Amino acid sequence: MADDLKRAVAWKNLLINGTEYCALWRTTEGWLLKGTVIGVLKDQRPMLANYEIYCDVNWLTHRTLVERTIGKDTKTLSLTVESRGLWRSPAQGELPELDGCIDVDLAVTPATNTLPLRRLDLHVGKSESVVAAWVKFPELTVQRLSQRYTRLAKNTYRYESQTGFSAEIAVDELGLVTAYPGGWERIAALS
Repeated sequence: MADDLKRAVAWKNLLINGTEYCALWRTTEGWLLKGTVIGVLKDQRPMLANYEIYCDVNWLTHRTLVERTIGKDTKTLSLTVESRGLWRSPAQGELPELDGCIDVDLAVTPATNTLPLRRLDLHVGKSESVVAAWVKFPELTVQRLSQRYTRLAKNTYRYESQTGFSAEIAVDELGLVTAYPGGWERIAALS
C-alpha cells in the first residue's frame, strides 16, 4: 500500500498569533501527522516548528520528530516508543519519567488531540483518561500530562488536563480539530 493523504488542514493559531499546515496520512505502518507551525511567541519572537508523529494502525505513537527554530536557534526533539511503553530520546536515552504515556501531546498544535480521539473511539456520553508525553514550546521539554476526554456529541469532546485546563473541542469525522475555543480555528481543509 502506498502512502495516502487523507486530509490536509490549515489552522489559525490564536495562542501564538500564527498559522499551521497539517496533513494526515495513511501509511503502510499506520498513520502519520505531519505539520508546520509559524507563529509569534509572547516575547514577540517569530517561531517555526515542524513535526512528524508516526503511529501504528491502532493510533499508538511510535515515533515523534520535532524541529523548532527561533532566529538562529534551532532545537530538535526525537522520541521513540517501544511496544512495552518505554520512551527513548537519542540525546537522553531511556526516559523513565514517561513510562505509561500512550500519546504525545505537542503544545503548539491541536493535531495531537487526534491520536487519543481515534484510538479511544468513545461513544457519546463516555469518557476516558490517558497520560501523554507533553512537549512544551519553545523549550521542547517533555513531561507527563494526565488528560481526560469526554465525548459530548458526535463531533464534540471535552478535553481536561491535570493543569486544570479544559475546553470543548469540535472535530471532523477523522478526528481533526475544526474548533478549539481560545486555541485554534480551522480555516481550510482538503480531502
